[in-house]
Amino acid sequence: MSLREATLWSLFYLAVAVGFGVIYGALAGWHLGAQYFAGYIVERSLSVDNLFVFVIIMSTFAVPSERQARLLMLGIVGALVLRGVFIAGGAAMIGAFSFTYLLFGVVLSVTAVQLFRHRKSGPSVQDNIAVVAARRRGLSPVMLALVAIATTDVVFALDSIPAVFGVTQHAYVAFAANAFALLGLRALYFLVSGLLDRLAYLSIGLSAILGFVGLKLVLHFVHLHARSAPEISTGLSLAVIAAVLAVATIASLVKTRADRDASAGSPRVSERTRRDSGETVDLVRHQP
Repeated sequence: MSLREATLWSLFYLAVAVGFGVIYGALAGWHLGAQYFAGYIVERSLSVDNLFVFVIIMSTFAVPSERQARLLMLGIVGALVLRGVFIAGGAAMIGAFSFTYLLFGVVLSVTAVQLFRHRKSGPSVQDNIAVVAARRRGLSPVMLALVAIATTDVVFALDSIPAVFGVTQHAYVAFAANAFALLGLRALYFLVSGLLDRLAYLSIGLSAILGFVGLKLVLHFVHLHARSAPEISTGLSLAVIAAVLAVATIASLVKTRADRDASAGSPRVSERTRRDSGETVDLVRHQP
């Protein structure tokens, strides 16, 4: 898929997701509509992080370009199925046990801390237990990549479900936010595959969002048992999440521009990756 085609499809799926949110908010009420948009932004951010891992997996196992689209589709379908199952389970737990909010809040807080601590290190695909076991059975690199993607889907589903329930307690809204966040990831893959080094602060932004949502869940649990305890409203959640993503993105772009300018003025060896008509071209500048 060329860069232009990937951009157009990504914009189309974004427009579909936004259109659904507007129609849903008009029909069901903007309180639920705001919850959908907050959940969509959170899940979309996590899905982009998921795509970065997919890029690393494809590169690690040298998956041929003609097979990447099929593996991506399997990974996206698997993620949607897993999240549907986990959403149903999460909704049942929330309905039966109020301490589920506290559990989800703690899980998200721990995930946020771990994500911040390992923000400068990529995922260790080769050390994945499932991948190691599959390699011992002599599976091909493509099958190993499929195993790695499947295990990644499980890990990200376990993170995304507490996150979406931090902004909505409605199973339908949670599933819709996940479904539309996953919609169009195949096209988005061909955009972000060349942008790994440009979103330097994405992990920090995601850790801040997960930490904020975790705090919101803990406060909601306390509020259920002590009505005087404060709660974080959906509107405030949406504003904070959008602001954190905007700051992380702008800071990443500023850092990228500064690094590029510094590299351009340095006589030492530097390397830059550029997208041109869907193909990645490495430009290496050598010191004379």
